[in-house]
Amino acid sequence: MEAIETPRLIIQQLNADHAKDVLEFYVQNQDFLLEWEARKSEDFYTLQAQEKLLLDDQVNFEAGKALKLWIYKKEDDSRIIGCIHFSTIIRSIMQSCFVGYKMDGLENGKGYITEALHAAVDLMFSKYNLHRIEAPIMPRNIASIRVVEKLGFEQDGLTKKMLLVNGVWEDHLRFSLLNPTQTC
Repeated sequence: MEAIETPRLIIQQLNADHAKDVLEFYVQNQDFLLEWEARKSEDFYTLQAQEKLLLDDQVNFEAGKALKLWIYKKEDDSRIIGCIHFSTIIRSIMQSCFVGYKMDGLENGKGYITEALHAAVDLMFSKYNLHRIEAPIMPRNIASIRVVEKLGFEQDGLTKKMLLVNGVWEDHLRFSLLNPTQTC
């Protein structure tokens, strides 16, 4: 897949050759992401684990199950600043998926994730012809809620104890966005 470019960003899939860059992103943001993600084992923070995860990402993409995109600033395309993960892609009568995203703590609050997510959502609707994208977000994650609301996602409801985050079953607000160009 070709890289997506926005005014400030390059958004692209990565392969196992980029494991060092991905590992650096996770190590640098380990504490920042802890509140929002599943607990990671110590071996997650190894080059071998990241190589395997990147290979798994490619297998899932080729199977039509998921798409993970990594974000770089154009002014510094040597350092990952975030990623967007479209997962649980369901075809048939649903044509939907979940989306999750993360941003480097040093780059948080600068509008990068909104810019990247806008471009990535457009890709999922136009190239992959999905009907619906759902974003589950913990109610206390106000910054993330603002991101999806800026992009037109609407709140569908609350799912109790939806995901195990940092060792706690967390409630999640469910936001969704429908493909505006799709009628059937």
